[in-house]
Amino acid sequence: MNKAIFEGAWSVTVRLDEIPDTGRHIVLEAGDDVRAALAKPAGVDAIERLVAEFDLTRRGRDGLHVSGEVKATVRQRCVVTLEPVLNEINEEVDVDYAPPGDIGPSTHAANEDEDMESGSPDEAEPLIGNSIDLGLLATEFLILGVDPYPRKAGVSFDTPRADDAAAHPFASLAACNKKGTVKE
Repeated sequence: MNKAIFEGAWSVTVRLDEIPDTGRHIVLEAGDDVRAALAKPAGVDAIERLVAEFDLTRRGRDGLHVSGEVKATVRQRCVVTLEPVLNEINEEVDVDYAPPGDIGPSTHAANEDEDMESGSPDEAEPLIGNSIDLGLLATEFLILGVDPYPRKAGVSFDTPRADDAAAHPFASLAACNKKGTVKE
């Protein structure tokens, strides 16, 4: 996804030197204007609530680890009935940051066995200008958590039965062919 679409809509920058060796806990709650600005790029009708909680921990002298979660309530349209649906988003955050020259395999992994099996260890994100934008990070995880095919509870899409000849997508062409109106 193009970050430029939502960059700046929610910006909360924290510099590395603002984080003590003991770490820092930050809670962000998006206001009405931020939620309205993020709704369209997130692909939802509205964002009713958006809260991010982060624990920031120093990794050596120049690195940073961010863990926490992004919680939101979004209003979307059911893909079957087109009625409004409220969906809850709860995305876990676990990201390492390092200066651009030091980026390589992550020094912290949520599940090291999983990383070993997949053969592709997580890489740290670049720490640009010795700071990170927690608002942008929260926005990215919000968008990751949006259900692309929301459905109202108890609603299902019933596909036409295969044995129903009239429901076949080419049924009308077959009928024309039987009448002799289609040339081969």
